[in-house]
Amino acid sequence: MTEQDRQPQDTTAATGEPVVSKPYIMPDDPEPGSVETLQKEAAEARDRVLRTLAEMENLRKRTAKEVADARLYGITGFARDVLDIADNLQRALDAVPAEARAAADPGLTALIEGVELTERSLHSALEKHGVKKLDPQGQKFDPNFHQAMYEVPDASVPSGTVVQVMQAGYTIGERVLRPALVGVAKGGAKAAPAANNNESSGAPN
Repeated sequence: MTEQDRQPQDTTAATGEPVVSKPYIMPDDPEPGSVETLQKEAAEARDRVLRTLAEMENLRKRTAKEVADARLYGITGFARDVLDIADNLQRALDAVPAEARAAADPGLTALIEGVELTERSLHSALEKHGVKKLDPQGQKFDPNFHQAMYEVPDASVPSGTVVQVMQAGYTIGERVLRPALVGVAKGGAKAAPAANNNESSGAPN
């Protein structure tokens, strides 16, 4: 063994500083493959999975609602056409005066009863598919469901009350299929809340 082999290797750089084998890693920047890195990656993966599941659930709910709406409102056009048939049946019944019904022979009575049965069956079929008839007679006028055609002087009911129905209205689900054409009372007694408001807001004498 030579003298050169016996001497230890110089681990000091030419500048006198020790040689570092790898760079220093800050504590908040864990070394790749360390427990901290794996925990961070697992947390990020879990967050992505939860977000994906939430988005899928929202998509499922939206799709279910769209399918339900399509089933309910998909027959809107057909239902409007069927309403003309219901109107014609009602007109046929209204065309027979009460006196004529009372004095009708068995043949006419059977005809009237047949038309009434057909009308009831038609309304039953419409209700089965979510179409309901509006009967606003005596109710307070609601512009969301009724269309006022004229005003009727009637002091026996509060002003704004539906006193005549020219054409029945219909709804499908939560939507108005056709507003009811109505006559509204004018000049009747004020509604109780309106009367109270007027009294409370009146100027003192």
